[in-house]
Amino acid sequence: MRILITGASKGIGAALALQLAAENQQLFLVARSEDLLRKVADRCNAIGGEGTAVAVPYDLAGIMDDPARFTALLEQHTDLLDVLVNNAGLLISKPFGAFTTAEERRVFDTNYFMPAQLIRICMPFLQRSAAASVINVTSMGAVQGSAKFPGLSAYSSSKGALAILTECLAEEFKALNIKVNALAFGAVQTEMLEEAFPGLQAGTSPQEMGSFFKWFVMEGWRRMNGKMLPVSDSTP
Repeated sequence: MRILITGASKGIGAALALQLAAENQQLFLVARSEDLLRKVADRCNAIGGEGTAVAVPYDLAGIMDDPARFTALLEQHTDLLDVLVNNAGLLISKPFGAFTTAEERRVFDTNYFMPAQLIRICMPFLQRSAAASVINVTSMGAVQGSAKFPGLSAYSSSKGALAILTECLAEEFKALNIKVNALAFGAVQTEMLEEAFPGLQAGTSPQEMGSFFKWFVMEGWRRMNGKMLPVSDSTP
């Protein structure tokens, strides 16, 4: 399969890429940090063979105003995608009253508007696949009725918006043969978690979550559509 992964330079995205490389999948890795991204791509190529992974260094903020540029960049590497993984995210932790509108917009841009725009950009690539999938990464904080935590109002709300978009597009894309699902991850020991909850030791590593993620990217999505799966043994 040809798989595009955002936020692939570290954390769960990097762990997913490395595990998919071991399955001989064709990977297109996107992230802002060129040095980190190329290191992940090099490791993928060492595992799966030269050409397994292509590093596509790019700040996805650019797709908001100039989607054609990213389209042209992607076309340099492929004309088809089987799976789009919207994994990139932003967490700013602070009390609701201390948030500025600019900060909230930045969180929503990264966690909702950029994934939505990327789906639009990738639609022609996905439609060329015999069976395509979009997988959005949300959060346990986006699950209605789940435990909520102070400081995460913008993050959880933006991920909740992405979860509803997942349900809407699953219905809208049926005629295009594109399935759309979301994974709501709980606590994983990543840099983002450590910034939000200093000192917290999560029970799950990026590698462990990457293993489940790999299964879903390769197989799990085929048996569901418009679903948001909580993937957590604890909260936060």
